[in-house]
Amino acid sequence: MNKTQNKQTHIRSFVYRRPHITPGQQRALIKLMPLWGIPYRPAPIHLDNIFQRHAPTIIEIGSGMGEATIEIALQNPQNNYIAIEVYDAGVGALLHRIKEQQCRNLRVIQHDAVEVLRDMIPPFSLAGVHIFFPDPWPKKRHHKRRLIQPQFVDLVANRLQPNGYIHCATDWLNYAEHMLKVLNQCQWLKNSYPYFAPRPSKRPLTKFEQRGLKLGHQVWDLIFHRTTFKMAN
Repeated sequence: MNKTQNKQTHIRSFVYRRPHITPGQQRALIKLMPLWGIPYRPAPIHLDNIFQRHAPTIIEIGSGMGEATIEIALQNPQNNYIAIEVYDAGVGALLHRIKEQQCRNLRVIQHDAVEVLRDMIPPFSLAGVHIFFPDPWPKKRHHKRRLIQPQFVDLVANRLQPNGYIHCATDWLNYAEHMLKVLNQCQWLKNSYPYFAPRPSKRPLTKFEQRGLKLGHQVWDLIFHRTTFKMAN
């Protein structure tokens, strides 16, 4: 069996939509992606070469318009960050923020995060993975589209360094409970808290979250760390 045949297909956690993109975001995509983007390719990348330095690397999956992403990167210049986003508007907006803020420790990949982690990120190379407010796919028949699934969490755990972390956040209780169950099932991850985590001050409030909080929505954070040995279920 060749490598292509051996790769299992997966259900995408997103759908391609008709793009709603501003002229400025479109210009950023064209002009700035060659400067700050990493093209997808089905081969491992060397993170030190990408950033021209050796530093902890953290990936954010689904960076949206990049508000929280850019703030985290600017507040932590000692780390390298890679934002993975599929939608043109979000990628264009983040690239514009990178140029405007002169943020040199952040890169962008526009591709399916599952394929990026599977094909491009070497095992045991990441200090952390952020997944903030992924699509909850609230209808039961769509739950199979949720990003946080056992196979995906096992992949993330394999890419984390020992004591590396995965930090998830959602404002859907049903999805939060699903995340907690799936993360607890991974034998290489250990919950950093007895249940859900208190909201970390290092996770910036986005406009989306602020709007939800004003409407009385609650947010659940989960932080799990990679162990050096399998946990007993």
